[in-house]
Amino acid sequence: MKAIEISSYGAPEVLRLAERPDPTPAAGELLIRVAASGINRPDVLQRTGNYPVPPGASDLPGLEVAGEIVSGDGAAMAAAGLAIGDHVCALVAGGGYAQLCVAPVGQCLPVPKGWTDADAATLPETFFTVWSNVFDRARLASGETLLIQGGTSGIGVTAIQLAKAFGARVIATAGSDSKCDACIALGADHAINYKTSDFVREVERLTGGKGVDVVLDMVAGSYVAREIECLAEDGRLVIIAVQGGTKAEFNAGMVLRKRLTVTGSTLRPRPITFKAAIAKSLRDKVWPVLERKTVKPVVHSTFAALEPGAAAEAHTLMESNQHIGKIVLTW
Repeated sequence: MKAIEISSYGAPEVLRLAERPDPTPAAGELLIRVAASGINRPDVLQRTGNYPVPPGASDLPGLEVAGEIVSGDGAAMAAAGLAIGDHVCALVAGGGYAQLCVAPVGQCLPVPKGWTDADAATLPETFFTVWSNVFDRARLASGETLLIQGGTSGIGVTAIQLAKAFGARVIATAGSDSKCDACIALGADHAINYKTSDFVREVERLTGGKGVDVVLDMVAGSYVAREIECLAEDGRLVIIAVQGGTKAEFNAGMVLRKRLTVTGSTLRPRPITFKAAIAKSLRDKVWPVLERKTVKPVVHSTFAALEPGAAAEAHTLMESNQHIGKIVLTW
């Protein structure tokens, strides 16, 4: 099969088209002929040597794919209501940048009705992450207010739409007025340009001094102290990335007085059973919303994976932070 591999750690140009042996599904797995692969920030971190591959996972980048089932564990597929020829999207621990990819059956979901494979390839990494962190860990409820840092990222556009679909109020931050407009168009109630406004003061104004119930943070570092200021009593801060650094100093007294929860998680190294449980929740609770198109795919750009330099170009776009939504490789 054709695949895109990391020839050495470094700039986007280290991504190269190569030939690899076709993978073979093991017990509990299926093989997907990949139509599209989603690109995510962890792929960039892996390419630069800052995101180690979990034991046993493919060294090829790519954490989400969509395409057609071509073989696999028949009993496991039947139990999941899947069959050869079905189109699925899947969360994988690696190997997504390839024409063929194996995935645990429990981490596969049917392509939602009315969605293309390229649309569906944008779902697994962001939807598993947002559902697990915003709804499971942070327990966002209808009527509560969510602050999303980075509203036009893949995670951000997913969080905006899901939170609104389930009855929450949304405040998003973004780095330009045009990106703020995009957040509003996606359903956010308010958007704050963090380059021209102090998001802490804006949150205070927008909530009448109450604060927000949940913060979804992809920055960490110095943002943590400011986000704690933004939280309402019994508020929850969930950290899913550390683009601003791993160290934070904050007012612990405020955590005590407001009874705050500070939490976080990573997804890639978690066991299959954990990810399968998220998949079941998504299928039961979120897939009907997707099929009604209450939540829509947000694809900024697609790149033809077999064209020379396409993957490097896609990663360059990802690192530029100029995109709104997801970036996809098509096969």
